[in-house]
Amino acid sequence: MPLNKIGTIKYATTPKALPSVDGYPRIEVSALSLGGNILGTEVLQSMTTFQGVLKPDGHWQGECPDSGIVFVADGWATFSATGVGVNTEDGGSAWKGSSYFQTSAPSLSELNGKCIVFYWNVDPEGTATWELHDFS
Repeated sequence: MPLNKIGTIKYATTPKALPSVDGYPRIEVSALSLGGNILGTEVLQSMTTFQGVLKPDGHWQGECPDSGIVFVADGWATFSATGVGVNTEDGGSAWKGSSYFQTSAPSLSELNGKCIVFYWNVDPEGTATWELHDFS
């Protein structure tokens, strides 16, 4: 099934080190939106917090357990997400995974009950781009 891009949101990120897990580094990242859209609807504000742990082979595994929110003109959506990522050579990171939304906002209602695939790419300055894709 092909992917259909349904939105992009940019974020300013703030990383924080957490206590390690069995000796493996762990991070928490908070993100506040800089603008974007989902399903053609302008995102007024979005924020999220996720945690990741570095695995023995060098990739990150992370999750956002119901700790994301998107505000639009006709309401809001909450979301959870899980994904894997790698550090990039330029000092950023590249993640991919799946997210699940819950909303009563009419403009975002088609997100309910779907698995939305994402790419979360962070540049060396900490600006993240979250691309959202649906199976069409």
